[in-house]
Amino acid sequence: MRQIKLILLLASASVTGAFAQNNGLTDMSRSRYARMVNTGIDAVHWTDGFWAERFDVFSRTSLQSMWNTWNTPEVSHGFRNFEIAAGICEGEHWGPPFHDGDMYKWMEGVASVYAVNKDPELDKLMDRFITCVVKAQRTDGYIHTPVIIEELNKGIDTHTLEEPHKQTVVGTKVGSEDEKGAFANRLNFETYNLGHLMMAAIVHRRATGKTTLFDAAVRATDFLCHFYETASAELARNAICPSHYMGVVEMYRATGNPRYLKLSKNLIDIRGMVENGTDDNQDRIPFREQYRAMGHAVRANYLYAGVADVYAETGEEQLMKNLTSIWNDIVTRKMYVTGACGALYDGTSPDGTCYEPDSIQKVHQSYGRPYQLPNSTAHNETCANIGNMLFNWRMLEVTGDAKYAELVETCLYNSILSGISLDGKKYFYTNPLRISADLPYTLRWPKERTEYISCFCCPPNTLRTLCQAQNYAYTLGSEGIYCNLYGANTLTTNWRDKGEIALTQKTAYPWEGNVRVEFDRVPRKAGAFSLFLRIPKWCEKAMLTVNGEPVPVAAKANT
Repeated sequence: MRQIKLILLLASASVTGAFAQNNGLTDMSRSRYARMVNTGIDAVHWTDGFWAERFDVFSRTSLQSMWNTWNTPEVSHGFRNFEIAAGICEGEHWGPPFHDGDMYKWMEGVASVYAVNKDPELDKLMDRFITCVVKAQRTDGYIHTPVIIEELNKGIDTHTLEEPHKQTVVGTKVGSEDEKGAFANRLNFETYNLGHLMMAAIVHRRATGKTTLFDAAVRATDFLCHFYETASAELARNAICPSHYMGVVEMYRATGNPRYLKLSKNLIDIRGMVENGTDDNQDRIPFREQYRAMGHAVRANYLYAGVADVYAETGEEQLMKNLTSIWNDIVTRKMYVTGACGALYDGTSPDGTCYEPDSIQKVHQSYGRPYQLPNSTAHNETCANIGNMLFNWRMLEVTGDAKYAELVETCLYNSILSGISLDGKKYFYTNPLRISADLPYTLRWPKERTEYISCFCCPPNTLRTLCQAQNYAYTLGSEGIYCNLYGANTLTTNWRDKGEIALTQKTAYPWEGNVRVEFDRVPRKAGAFSLFLRIPKWCEKAMLTVNGEPVPVAAKANT
């Protein structure tokens, strides 16, 4: 398929006006430097074809299948860790320290599906999980089950302290030197977990209207503010897989609390304070001096997406210069045709270290040198590919440039969707372009999708992202509606004081190129608005008809 035929059926009235949408997956409705905003989290429903079939599998099979994994302690302690931390049962923490964040990602996926189908069983399931999270959280807002379980097993109950900030000190050991303390080790992934708590809580509130998890996220964000206001530069380098950049900015949007915006800017500034930083963690040099993609690809792409969020609120030109240069470096020299990122399992940084520039420094799951893109040994972690999509989505919203929407589509159909099986139960951690049965060495990850991976970050991330795909179909701007993804769906949205607009998209895309858009409802009291239809980069020819009549258009690919 190399051409698209667009058929529009227009209602007799049209509408204009700025859009005040604050219930989207992200909320840039008040972001001064954003040109687009999301539609509401419940505004788009897949109705037929490719994405409807996939959504049906994810909502009916995948979410429950993953819950069964989380809730089977012999397989995964994901949920059991929260039960122990909440005091519901006794035991030890088991599993990687980032499992909390992985459960929050699953929770966000459940909330995203609930926003569309209002399944009461999903609501009950979320309430069950949230009850444990709230009970597990310390009174100072900190929540990280490895540390809380360690505290409880040492006889320290931090759930009931009257003056939490005075009685719980970050970095304090609760036992011998090798035991865990809050923020004692950057590889504990606390900020990663907290960032995903924030995003899950926001989506849950927007989907259900409940604030149970959101209130916990507010307490956690307040804790993080306190931590970064009082911690040393050494402690403040806790930014492994920085989902909290996106989370903190979205919490600012959800609450209007200026302290959170200040924190988001401080998170960027403090990266330049780290001594002995690494390319692997993108803190060898300050962010404002970075113009190339480097290091661990998940950490990198999450960072870039979070900085784009900060730019949307602050408009700092230097940040956009960094992001634009990094984006060009990725797209032209370090990205696969599938939108996948992070070619290297292991490697060395071409820049050494800041303290010994001539030394060799290790990187892993990482961006390589320009054009270092092997096929059979490509790492291409699914989380990195999701991070690439999140980065491009935010760049689309702040610039309005269709080239970013092109990559959102590329990643969704290729390097993200590849991470889950057709039956919705098995997952890839890595996504090479070629799998060989007779390599002369053994790669770390299996060549077949599996239900449970010991490093379980990718499966819930894949699931929540694909459960949210409908949220990327359209954006809204001051001039009208932008169609970013094609797929059979309905859109129902409200414009400020203008009434409800409803349209239906009918298509067999991606198998066919005919797309029919019907406007079902448009308020008569409004003026004119535009419908912007994306022409994919690969499209050699685009044709448009309106109410059956051909319309000459200068349709340029990738616009």
